[in-house]
Amino acid sequence: MAEGFAESYRSAGHVLEDPHCLAYEVARGWRSRRFVVRIEWDSVERHEQGFRASSRLGEFFSAVRPFYAGIDEMKHYAVQDRGQPG
Repeated sequence: MAEGFAESYRSAGHVLEDPHCLAYEVARGWRSRRFVVRIEWDSVERHEQGFRASSRLGEFFSAVRPFYAGIDEMKHYAVQDRGQPG
């Protein structure tokens, strides 16, 4: 099921090619089958009133729907600091 999850996001990634989606990442735990998905938008409003209101949401959701029930948390966060080591 973990490989199916990763593949669903790979196949749905093109849907996130939106001017307001700055980046997204899918990370898998080193010793677990748990994932963290982080999607960075330029604003909450553009995400909720732009992407979520568009037809692309349906395409994205249909790709990840089988895994939706396993989501532990879906929240908006604001980046406070972005560092680069070195």
